[in-house]
Amino acid sequence: MCNSLLKEIEQCREKMIALGALYGLTADIVVQYSKRLDDLLNEYQKKFKVVQE
Repeated sequence: MCNSLLKEIEQCREKMIALGALYGLTADIVVQYSKRLDDLLNEYQKKFKVVQE
């Protein structure tokens, strides 16, 4: 589960960067990917924190 989540985070990050370079950082699609990346990172942090406790 953790590896697939990390892979999804990396793919989302790469896509966001590519779209940002193409359309600019304030384009709606880039903002959508940024929000999705935030959600994925928050999910990872919650899962990682549980494992650490």
